[in-house]
Amino acid sequence: MFRTITKTALAASAAALALSAAPAQADDHMLDPNDPVDALEISKRIQCGVQDGDTAVYHWSGNIYGRSPGQRDKLLFRGEGMNIRRCVSVEDPERGTGWRLISREIMLMLDPETGEVVDEWENPYTGETVDVMQIYNDPVNQRPSFAVSSSGQPFRLPTLREEGPYVFMPFEVPLFYTNPLAGEYQEYVGNMYHAMEIFDFAALKDELFDSSRPAYPMVSWVRISQWAPWMKMGSRPGLMVFNAMGRKLPGGFEELPDVLKNEIRENYPIYEDAPPADDTRRNETTWTKFKLLEDQRRAAEGHSDSSGGGH
Repeated sequence: MFRTITKTALAASAAALALSAAPAQADDHMLDPNDPVDALEISKRIQCGVQDGDTAVYHWSGNIYGRSPGQRDKLLFRGEGMNIRRCVSVEDPERGTGWRLISREIMLMLDPETGEVVDEWENPYTGETVDVMQIYNDPVNQRPSFAVSSSGQPFRLPTLREEGPYVFMPFEVPLFYTNPLAGEYQEYVGNMYHAMEIFDFAALKDELFDSSRPAYPMVSWVRISQWAPWMKMGSRPGLMVFNAMGRKLPGGFEELPDVLKNEIRENYPIYEDAPPADDTRRNETTWTKFKLLEDQRRAAEGHSDSSGGGH
């Protein structure tokens, strides 16, 4: 239907629908994934809490491998991770009401045998003992989503697939950009950050499409990336493979495993809540966080040296 409507008419129609307080299928509460306004609501239900601004918590657990050419893959760590988030409504004069995801996340590196948090680690590839930098990024936000795009196209869930009582929604995020630790000549030497993250969501159709009840999807997360900077692998060939599964937790933060709750409360207390609704900071990644901490460490050492102390 939407393919035959002009962009102007589509934008006006979508804006009017988006400003409505009730979903398109308000009578029976069931959302239609082929309707742009309902599809937008479905995407929000996958990501966030029951009410606008409420926090939601995703938890995932899995394994972290190292892959180096000519060697067997090595199980380096177990991983326990969480993302605490909120979705907030945003208004656009032409596109109507949309939503924006605001979040922060942590993933802990655990000893594969003991399950304890690893602070120091003997790198099996180099033999060097290094300090482990856990993954803790704040914020991890998304751009606003609306029922109509800036070019006038209706919002779609292109990867959504219905099979029997289930809904599946896989999507890949290829990453290729200048390494935050790189210099000014990367177009010549090629020091780019190259990775891929894969998110596969699954939910019961009757739960996800029913706007009168909360939705708690499951998620599979895979990350294929370069060596973490704190591993001090330099230019050695190879990569890391993260493989984990989890879900949105009905009980929120308190339902997380003790190892996560205890570590957060002791060392990362702000991660008990999502960032504020008006957060406009730039996103953090493992690499930007490492650069920040390394720059701070070097500045502190330089200050100590110049004052006659240091080591």
